[in-house]
Amino acid sequence: MMDINQRKRIFLSSPHMSGNEQKYINEAFTTNWIAPLGPNVDAFERELAAYIGSKDAAAVSSGTAAIHLALRLLDIQKEDKVFCSSLTFVASANPILYMGAEPVFIDSEPETWNMSPQALERALADAVKEGEIPKAVIVVHLYGQSANMDEILSICNQYEVPVIEDAAESLGSTYKGKASGTFGRFGVYSFNGNKIITTSGGGMLVSDDTEALAKARFLATQARDLAPHYQHSTEGYNYRMSNILAGVGRAQLEVLEDRVRARRLIFQRYCQELASIPGIQFMPELENTSSNRWLTALTINEKISGFSVCSLLKSLAEENIEARPVWKPLHMQPLFEGKSYYSHNEFENVSEQLFHSGICLPSASNMTEEDQARVIECIKKFYATYEIPSFF
Repeated sequence: MMDINQRKRIFLSSPHMSGNEQKYINEAFTTNWIAPLGPNVDAFERELAAYIGSKDAAAVSSGTAAIHLALRLLDIQKEDKVFCSSLTFVASANPILYMGAEPVFIDSEPETWNMSPQALERALADAVKEGEIPKAVIVVHLYGQSANMDEILSICNQYEVPVIEDAAESLGSTYKGKASGTFGRFGVYSFNGNKIITTSGGGMLVSDDTEALAKARFLATQARDLAPHYQHSTEGYNYRMSNILAGVGRAQLEVLEDRVRARRLIFQRYCQELASIPGIQFMPELENTSSNRWLTALTINEKISGFSVCSLLKSLAEENIEARPVWKPLHMQPLFEGKSYYSHNEFENVSEQLFHSGICLPSASNMTEEDQARVIECIKKFYATYEIPSFF
């Protein structure tokens, strides 16, 4: 057998350059716009806002920074309650802590793996009884799949609670023909190196509230007052995006639809080749939505398949193939020990079930068919070493 170090590494989601990035980078160097402002930043904001159908967009240093700014714009105060999806990366909730606020975690629903409207409604009803209605709800669109926004917005509007959409993973996805990230008061995208398009590191805050985004830009540039000297009347942050990185983002945005098609095709190939393995179920796509399929995610029923997520991950790692478990729910994280959590219903903790049974397979848009075939072959060979459990 070939040594693992000699086999090509297949990454979970590697950056995919278009080849046009250098043009915008060179423009930044030629014009000496190197600071975190400039023509590329302005153009990237306009172009992304136009693509998603939002009135405005503010380019910042990360998706986490964008969530932090959204909470600041909503005037979240110390000890305020903020509801948040539990099945997500920690960056969705860390900004709640930055504000000194109190996170309350909401379980997923089976239909989307995203925030359960059922659990959200129960949590809001309890909040009314306790006299502590949340100041915001952060809804995450997991792995590119939009949450059930009609139901979520209907519930939040009933209680007049603003929604922040964490669409870090879902740029290019749609819900009933409208771009993911454009339904709430604010939307957030990430351009981290592993996202569907990347600026190396960066994010975007979007909204139809142009005045709020003007304030976001002010806060993101250290909240410097209009004065001939350096004057600051409120707390600000160093959150603006570099003009060089914005140039990378402009070139990446030009090929976003190509990247979505590539990832959806990768998902389809996995389905065709692996769906016959007993106990495997792929992440669903809600009717009238289109997921960018940022990552191909599936669950494994160990009782039916005969093997566990951990054993499959180990087998893939031995073949120099990177795969990951589904996010560990935030209510299970040591950082948030003791925080309130609302399960989908009395009998189901959907996010916990998904964590224990879910796996994400390599899904990069620049992954070759040969590389994907290698992943599929590895999984099939691994499955062949296990006997299907007998129930008779």
